[in-house]
Amino acid sequence: MTLRLPDASGALRTYEPRSEPLALNPGSAFTSRTVFSAAHVVADPYADTTPDGPAAVDWDATLAFRRHLWAHGLGVAEAMDTAQRGMGLDWAGAAELIRRSAAEAKAVGGRIACGVGTDQLAAGTLDEVRRAYEEQLAVVEESGAQAILMASRALAATARGPEDYLEVYGHLLRQAAEPVVLHWLGPMFDPALEGYWGSSDLDAATGTFLEVIAAHPDKVDGVKISLLDAQREIDLRRRLPQGVRCYTGDDFNYPELIAGDEQGFSHALLGIFDPLGPLAAEAVRVLDTGNTAGFRALLDPTVALSRHLFQAPTRFYKTGVVFLAWLAGHQDHFTMVGGLQSARSLPHFARAYELADGLGLFPDPKLAEERMRTLLSLYGVSQ
Repeated sequence: MTLRLPDASGALRTYEPRSEPLALNPGSAFTSRTVFSAAHVVADPYADTTPDGPAAVDWDATLAFRRHLWAHGLGVAEAMDTAQRGMGLDWAGAAELIRRSAAEAKAVGGRIACGVGTDQLAAGTLDEVRRAYEEQLAVVEESGAQAILMASRALAATARGPEDYLEVYGHLLRQAAEPVVLHWLGPMFDPALEGYWGSSDLDAATGTFLEVIAAHPDKVDGVKISLLDAQREIDLRRRLPQGVRCYTGDDFNYPELIAGDEQGFSHALLGIFDPLGPLAAEAVRVLDTGNTAGFRALLDPTVALSRHLFQAPTRFYKTGVVFLAWLAGHQDHFTMVGGLQSARSLPHFARAYELADGLGLFPDPKLAEERMRTLLSLYGVSQ
């Protein structure tokens, strides 16, 4: 059987799906790297809601997907931008997600870290930003999860310069019960974060970021860098205090950054490890044996898919992630909170399917083909 898939010009081409998936089995935790997958949420397709209404989440399917990631040895980075924070998932929904996922992690022995932000606040004073962060930090700490201090739209809008970032983050780190992960999310992921750390000059912003860490190294487990600039990440990780980890968030250059060089390596906290979970886990286990070439041989071919999903506008990568979860059988529908399933085009979906199928990512290639055929029919593409 073949499929007729539209390309970027709208022309149809013939594609022959593969018949067998990769054999990727669950396995133990990793020894050489700490690896988190930022996980998506599954919407409730039967909820009578609107794109700007409260998120309606299918909790059973959402938690089942986290168990899938844990079974392969991955940690779960919860309530991050991959879970549509600020793009369909409000703070009330995120708080419930944190509580439920943390409880599930405890039940199955999975590793979890959760996003702490200020998305219950549209705008406000520095004091209000601090209080919003504190409210979310309390929820995460009470759940028993590790905290990830996410970049704040409200802080970006309110801060007058680097000194305000130093004050707010210093206050939060002093009161954090356990070491946290600091998350620097670039404006390609969220345009509202332009000029974060007090400057649009990335060298100046890096200086402020490092100043925050240097003042509280005992309260910073690591930093997650999502700037899609491999050399900048390498330069920054070489300047981190001893014991502070670098978690790559670079969905364009992750194989080389995780593999590292003679001066160090990055751990990982990646949205692309949502659809790549089992394959990424297999690659890291190969790396655990010291076989860097084998690790790269497994992971390098996935970069084309990742670059496709994260192409500009990068913030809509979540649509491709959920689309692939549907094709892979992790959920029964292609519906997203906030109606975000409409954020990418049919040619984009077709190319994502082709790349993922070529990698053998679908546990049941026939199911993926049938679902792709259904989507094509809905768009009026006859086979």
